[in-house]
Amino acid sequence: MSDRGNALRGEAELVLDGRRLVLRPSFAALVAAEEELGSLFDLVERAANGRLLLSEMAALFWHVIRERPDDLTRAEFGEAMMAAGLAGVTPALKILLKQILQGR
Repeated sequence: MSDRGNALRGEAELVLDGRRLVLRPSFAALVAAEEELGSLFDLVERAANGRLLLSEMAALFWHVIRERPDDLTRAEFGEAMMAAGLAGVTPALKILLKQILQGR
Protein backbone atom coordinates (compact mmCIF):
# COMPACT_ATOMS: atom_id res chain seq x y z
CA MET A 1 0.00 0.00 0.00
CA SER A 2 1.26 3.48 -0.83
CA ASP A 3 2.32 5.81 1.93
CA ARG A 4 0.58 8.68 0.10
CA GLY A 5 -3.01 9.73 0.51
CA ASN A 6 -5.46 9.08 -2.29
CA ALA A 7 -7.58 12.17 -2.84
CA LEU A 8 -10.12 10.13 -4.81
CA ARG A 9 -10.90 8.23 -1.59
CA GLY A 10 -11.05 11.41 0.47
CA GLU A 11 -7.72 10.72 2.13
CA ALA A 12 -5.52 13.48 3.48
CA GLU A 13 -1.86 13.51 4.46
CA LEU A 14 -0.47 14.85 7.67
CA VAL A 15 3.28 15.07 8.26
CA LEU A 16 4.16 15.15 11.94
CA ASP A 17 7.68 14.78 13.32
CA GLY A 18 8.86 13.58 9.92
CA ARG A 19 6.19 10.85 9.73
CA ARG A 20 3.74 10.88 6.88
CA LEU A 21 0.36 9.78 8.19
CA VAL A 22 -2.49 9.08 5.81
CA LEU A 23 -5.89 10.03 7.17
CA ARG A 24 -8.70 7.97 5.69
CA PRO A 25 -12.27 8.69 6.78
CA SER A 26 -13.62 5.15 6.48
CA PHE A 27 -17.04 4.33 7.86
CA ALA A 28 -15.56 2.40 10.79
CA ALA A 29 -13.12 5.19 11.62
CA LEU A 30 -15.84 7.84 11.52
CA VAL A 31 -18.13 5.74 13.71
CA ALA A 32 -15.31 5.44 16.27
CA ALA A 33 -14.73 9.20 16.11
CA GLU A 34 -18.44 9.87 16.52
CA GLU A 35 -18.61 7.58 19.55
CA GLU A 36 -15.97 9.75 21.22
CA LEU A 37 -16.92 13.17 19.87
CA GLY A 38 -20.65 13.03 19.34
CA SER A 39 -22.43 13.94 16.13
CA LEU A 40 -20.14 14.54 13.16
CA PHE A 41 -22.66 17.06 11.84
CA ASP A 42 -22.25 19.07 15.05
CA LEU A 43 -18.46 18.75 14.74
CA VAL A 44 -18.55 20.11 11.17
CA GLU A 45 -20.81 22.96 12.30
CA ARG A 46 -18.44 23.89 15.13
CA ALA A 47 -15.54 23.84 12.69
CA ALA A 48 -17.42 26.07 10.24
CA ASN A 49 -18.09 28.54 13.05
CA GLY A 50 -14.50 28.52 14.31
CA ARG A 51 -15.46 26.67 17.50
CA LEU A 52 -13.74 23.34 16.91
CA LEU A 53 -11.60 22.42 19.89
CA LEU A 54 -8.03 21.27 19.46
CA SER A 55 -8.91 18.11 21.39
CA GLU A 56 -11.72 17.39 18.92
CA MET A 57 -9.42 17.84 15.94
CA ALA A 58 -6.81 15.57 17.50
CA ALA A 59 -9.43 12.90 18.27
CA LEU A 60 -10.84 13.01 14.74
CA PHE A 61 -7.37 12.69 13.24
CA TRP A 62 -6.42 9.89 15.64
CA HIS A 63 -9.41 7.78 14.64
CA VAL A 64 -8.92 8.19 10.89
CA ILE A 65 -5.18 7.41 10.67
CA ARG A 66 -5.11 4.68 8.00
CA GLU A 67 -2.12 2.74 9.34
CA ARG A 68 -1.27 4.01 12.81
CA PRO A 69 2.33 3.22 13.76
CA ASP A 70 2.51 0.86 16.73
CA ASP A 71 5.02 3.12 18.49
CA LEU A 72 2.88 6.27 18.23
CA THR A 73 0.87 7.08 21.35
CA ARG A 74 -2.08 9.43 21.36
CA ALA A 75 -0.19 11.82 23.65
CA GLU A 76 2.80 11.88 21.28
CA PHE A 77 0.44 12.44 18.37
CA GLY A 78 -1.10 15.44 20.13
CA GLU A 79 2.29 16.92 20.90
CA ALA A 80 3.37 16.45 17.29
CA MET A 81 0.19 18.22 16.15
CA MET A 82 1.01 21.15 18.42
CA ALA A 83 4.56 21.28 17.05
CA ALA A 84 3.16 21.44 13.50
CA GLY A 85 0.81 24.25 14.50
CA LEU A 86 -2.70 24.94 13.31
CA ALA A 87 -1.43 26.08 9.93
CA GLY A 88 0.26 22.71 9.47
CA VAL A 89 -2.79 20.59 10.26
CA THR A 90 -5.65 22.72 8.90
CA PRO A 91 -5.31 21.56 5.26
CA ALA A 92 -5.88 17.95 6.34
CA LEU A 93 -8.83 19.02 8.49
CA LYS A 94 -10.47 20.76 5.53
CA ILE A 95 -10.14 17.64 3.39
CA LEU A 96 -11.63 15.44 6.11
CA LEU A 97 -14.53 17.77 6.83
CA LYS A 98 -15.34 17.99 3.12
CA GLN A 99 -15.28 14.20 2.88
CA ILE A 100 -17.56 13.84 5.91
CA LEU A 101 -20.08 16.17 4.29
CA GLN A 102 -19.89 14.85 0.73
CA GLY A 103 -19.05 11.19 1.14
CA ARG A 104 -17.70 9.32 -1.86
